[in-house]
Order: sequence, then C-alpha cells, then structure tokens
Amino acid sequence: MARLRLTGFRSYSDFEVELPAGPQVLFGPNAVGKTNLLEALAVLGLGRSHRTSSDAEIVTWAAPFARLEADVARERAVDRLEIVLERTSATGTRRRVKVNGVARRPTALAGVLRVVVFAPEEMLLVSGSPSLRRSALDALVIRYLPGSSHTFGTYSRALQQRNNLLRAIREGIAGRGELAYWDAVIANQGGEIVSQRLRVLEALGPPLQAAHTEIAPQEGTLLLRYLTNAPADVGETPGDALRRRLAETADKEVWNGVTLVGPHRDDLAFELDGRDLSSFASRGQQRTAILAMKLAELDLLRRVDGRPPLLLLDDVFSELDPTRRAHLVRRISELPQAFITTTTLADLDAALLDESTAWQVRPGRLERVGPGR
Repeated sequence: MARLRLTGFRSYSDFEVELPAGPQVLFGPNAVGKTNLLEALAVLGLGRSHRTSSDAEIVTWAAPFARLEADVARERAVDRLEIVLERTSATGTRRRVKVNGVARRPTALAGVLRVVVFAPEEMLLVSGSPSLRRSALDALVIRYLPGSSHTFGTYSRALQQRNNLLRAIREGIAGRGELAYWDAVIANQGGEIVSQRLRVLEALGPPLQAAHTEIAPQEGTLLLRYLTNAPADVGETPGDALRRRLAETADKEVWNGVTLVGPHRDDLAFELDGRDLSSFASRGQQRTAILAMKLAELDLLRRVDGRPPLLLLDDVFSELDPTRRAHLVRRISELPQAFITTTTLADLDAALLDESTAWQVRPGRLERVGPGR
C-alpha cells in the first residue's frame, strides 16, 4: 500500500498519506480513528467492511459520499483502486468500484489487494455464533477461488426468493409446485458452495497444522471440521444431498416459512485432537487456534499468485501472551507490509518497533513520528 486517500469515510473527511514498506504501527488513544483506517484498507481488499454490513454506516455523517483511493505497488507496476459509496438515503448507498480507472465488480479488488484481518472480534471465532465462522470461511473462499463470489451471490438471491415463496405457500397464495425451480437453484448453487468450502478447508489444513504446531507444539493436532446439515450419503455429491434434504424437510419449511437446510445453516468446528475446542478450551487455547488460522490464511493466499497478503492487526497484541506475540512478530517481519494498531507502544515487542514506521493517530490525520522506538 503506497498511498491511501479517504474522503468522507467515517472520521476522515479529507485524508491522504503516502506509506513506506514494512510494518506500520498506528498508535493513539481509543476513538481517534485507528480502527477506521484499518477498516478502509479492509474495504479496499474485501470490497466490504469487516465491521458492519451497512455501507451507509461508513459514510461520514451528513456527507453525500465516501471515496476510498489507494495505490498498490507491485514489482514493476502500481495498481490504482477506487471505491465510491454514494448515499442514496439515510440507510442506503450505491457502490462504484474502479481498478486502474476501469469500472469493475467489487470482487475484482481481491485480485489486486488481498488482505487478512485479525481484529478483537476474531477472538469469538471458536465459541461465537456459527454465522461468524461461516463469514470467515466464505471470505477466505472468495479470496482463494476467483469467481466463487458469483455462486454466493446467486445462492443468496435464490434463498431470499425461496423464503418469500415458502411464506406465500403457508398463507395459501402460492402452490407447492412453484418450489421446484428454486429447489433446483438452491441445490445446485448450495452444493457448489459446500464443495468450494471443503476444497478451501482441505488446502488450509496443512498450513493450519504447521502454524499451530509452531505456536503450541505440546497442545495436539488442530483441524477445522465442516459441519453440514445435508451430509452426503455414499455416492452422493453435496448438491445431491441438499436436494434430498430439501425434499425431506419440505413440510417443515412450509410450516416455518423459511429454508431450514443449506450452506447458510452449516457450521465449522475447531477441533483439537478430535475434540471441539468450544466445549473445553481455555481462552489461551482459543487464541492459539485463531492465531494459527490467521497465519495459515497468509500462507494459503500467498499461493494464489506468489504475492503475500496485506496483514491488518487491530489491537490484538494486548490479547496475546509473549510466546504468541513472538510468533506473530516473526511472521510480520517476513511480509512486505503490515498494519498494526495499538493504544500504547508498550504493548508491542521491541523487535517489532525497531523495524516499524510509527504513526500517531489524531482525529482525522496521521503524524509520522519516525521509527517505532
């Protein structure tokens, strides 16, 4: 990330900064805008915020639009990214994305800037709601498998239409025969989503185990197990299994007016030596598992084209003990660039500060204060 410019983005009404390579430490008290800056970088890589599902929330209050611009340096070129969020109502926005001046879909951003976000909210991945784990897995699928976002979009739209139809059938204003079309879409696209998730989990397995062994060699073997509500019988594909389960639950779904089976109801379990971590793990063991997953994401995404992802760390060093910090610092030092926020430099290791550029965050601006120490 060579340059970042923000207009009307959260607390940054008019902001621009040129950034060097290496670790970038953003420090300052709470509520001055550190997390907002990391969120902007995440939006430029993910095409969406990792903190909210509403684009309207990230447009500065009373501003007509937000614009995010970035220059992303490669070995022999610089790619320019631009996202404009135009406010259309109090809660609505229209999004426009350009890559090197050409209008593109938001999913094209990941081809230029892949990011891995490690924020305090990630600490709930092991024991939090299934939706958190699904979102984390799907975000990785979309970044690792180009083109997979189309499948997710088609499935989401079909799911909404099918739920509307189920409610109409329950109210007697539609017939069950109308379900056949949407059942086929749900089975085909949902089965593809399950296959994509399983493919990514298989690829993530070795780097996950390696990272976990590196961090906690005495704790056992860590793996991520996919938990589906439509398990495939012998000879069935995920799509076949989902089609069968839709038929089995049809009466119940009409009664409830909602689709009860499909990848939108699946889950992911962190298992240590075959036991679900959420049922017994200490806070430290959960942190270790999540840190291992993030380090594995770095390795996995690097395989896409050989370029390391941009690592965004939002005040997570205070959540880690010295041993886990040391492993994270080593990984940061191997990356061309990373961004770290903290309320105080005392939370960071001296080795990291020695190689970092430190920025004091003040409302709406940054002040470079030189090397981290």
